Amino acid sequence: VQLVESGGGHVQPGGSLSLSCAASGFIFTDFPINWIRDVPGKGLEWIVEIGSGGNNARYADSVKDRFTISRDNKKDTVLLIMNNLKPEDTALYYCAKAHTYYEDDEYYQLGFDSWGQGTQVTVSS
Repeated sequence: VQLVESGGGHVQPGGSLSLSCAASGFIFTDFPINWIRDVPGKGLEWIVEIGSGGNNARYADSVKDRFTISRDNKKDTVLLIMNNLKPEDTALYYCAKAHTYYEDDEYYQLGFDSWGQGTQVTVSS
């Protein structure tokens, strides 16, 4: 399994960035993909998940209405568009594959079992 993030950089407050996550080594269409960020001094923060089919997404309140996630199941990629960026969005951003399993024919999802190396986003003037 491999996840590779790209697209980070430096942007002024109010600006935009797009992050991409390229996946390989697993059946991409079977798994939800998440973005999680490591905020300096605060630790890891989950920010968004997109379902395996691409139709469902959940956002943390901190990024809702500013960030938009999408996925291309033909290219095995996930895109995170970040608008109206704030200094508190400064972080190392990771994409992560959801850990899913079946037990007694029931579907479960618990945490993340594969992470990329991260891409740095810095928001400052």
